[in-house]
Amino acid sequence: MSGDTIMKWFEFRHLPSHLKAVSQPFHDFAEYLCETIEPGPERTIALRKLLEAKDAAVRAVVHPRG
Repeated sequence: MSGDTIMKWFEFRHLPSHLKAVSQPFHDFAEYLCETIEPGPERTIALRKLLEAKDAAVRAVVHPRG
């Protein structure tokens, strides 16, 4: 795993199974980005936006009607 501190927010193992299923693909893609893209401001932005998307997806499962 990358040394990016943002990666801690992609952890999913502590979640209930129905939220793990939503969260894990975001974690996996975040790891892929860290493995394939050199550190820098654009990678940081990509990870932040991916984190926003993950959070929104989890919220959509927790509160499906907003």
